[in-house]
Amino acid sequence: MRPRPRRSAGGTIAGIFGGLTALVVLAILGLSVAGAGQEPAGTGTGSGGGSTSSSGGPATAKGKATDSKLYKTGALTPVSCRLPRILPSAQSMRGFMDTLSNCLDVSWSRQFRKAGIPFDKPHRVFWLEPGRSPCGSYPAPGASAFYCPANNTMYVGLENVVETSGGEPVSNYAVYARVIAHEYGHHVQDRAGILLYGDRQMESGDTATGNEASRRIELQAQCFAGAFLSSERTTLPMTREQYLAMIRDVQGRGDDRLPPDKRDHGISRHYAGWVITGFNGRNLTVCNTWIVPDSKVS
Repeated sequence: MRPRPRRSAGGTIAGIFGGLTALVVLAILGLSVAGAGQEPAGTGTGSGGGSTSSSGGPATAKGKATDSKLYKTGALTPVSCRLPRILPSAQSMRGFMDTLSNCLDVSWSRQFRKAGIPFDKPHRVFWLEPGRSPCGSYPAPGASAFYCPANNTMYVGLENVVETSGGEPVSNYAVYARVIAHEYGHHVQDRAGILLYGDRQMESGDTATGNEASRRIELQAQCFAGAFLSSERTTLPMTREQYLAMIRDVQGRGDDRLPPDKRDHGISRHYAGWVITGFNGRNLTVCNTWIVPDSKVS
């Protein structure tokens, strides 16, 4: 199976909503806050996350996606993550990303222990110069970050991540924290066996099925990111100002400008809404994008 990079949405749309006030942005997102991903998990059969089986139960690739043990582990345990200020330099951004990645390592390692699922930390490549991964060359147009399951590595451009943010000031560190937490979310999916099912759907040969699977993958990574940032909201800190800056940013990263048959990340309302679902819901059961109706992942 050809490995696929899980890229964050590009920056070509970011910043479109920058002129909106915070209250208007939250009003736009109202339906997502109330609705996206709030259905409880538990529609699967069994515990999930076990060894491979041919019976169609939760140990299958589909079962690991729809009924993972990870969904039953509750909220992430706070690790008191404190992020350094980002200065306008690549060195400062690298320090920020390393600190945040270390926090993510600890947080998700604990969560996987709760679930009884083996876990290893992802590798990191924070680049300044163009390069190549097993999942393709970087940077790609409009993309500053991706996760490559072929070598369990997160790739983030130290300067590209700012360029694709639509000029978001580095003082709004939550915008950049969400990018790292999102790509880490793909590693979580990979280690939990969720990506295996998603990739099989994407390789089915049917464009609609493949794009829907991609959206469920991407929106779940958004939810995982929101859950992590919420768990550390006191110490990061995730102030109201930072939260609103993050939501404005993700609201501008959706697929709205693409034709429906090309949408593989989700429209803006859902791309932002699933971050909010994870942030408000905290419990990982709300992040099960694999059991919600198609209308929640369009």
